[in-house]
Amino acid sequence: MSLATDPEHIAISKSSGIKIDWKDGHHSQYTLIYLRDKCPCANCTGAHGTAPRQPEAADPFPMFKPALKMLGVEPVGNYAIRIDWSDGHKAGIYSWDHFRRICPCAECVAGAEEES
Repeated sequence: MSLATDPEHIAISKSSGIKIDWKDGHHSQYTLIYLRDKCPCANCTGAHGTAPRQPEAADPFPMFKPALKMLGVEPVGNYAIRIDWSDGHKAGIYSWDHFRRICPCAECVAGAEEES
């Protein structure tokens, strides 16, 4: 692992999201909906020939939809975590590399746009 993909500290809130402080000094914050939309499993990415999961759209009637929550989080070796979502999904393994690749901060988003 490089310093860029090696977490120093991870704070998990099952009701609001995940914050990661990386060993290279970078800080990332991920909301629940963002993490669910960025699930790396084969079903969500369309790797099985199915359509990829579409990002969750803003709901004009949010009071009628149960709030998304993490029911549980478990380590997968020393390289990832698996999240058990309240919508019944739990197949995604979120590696530290994946977390760093999907960092939503302005600096990382700008860097990703420059690469494409």
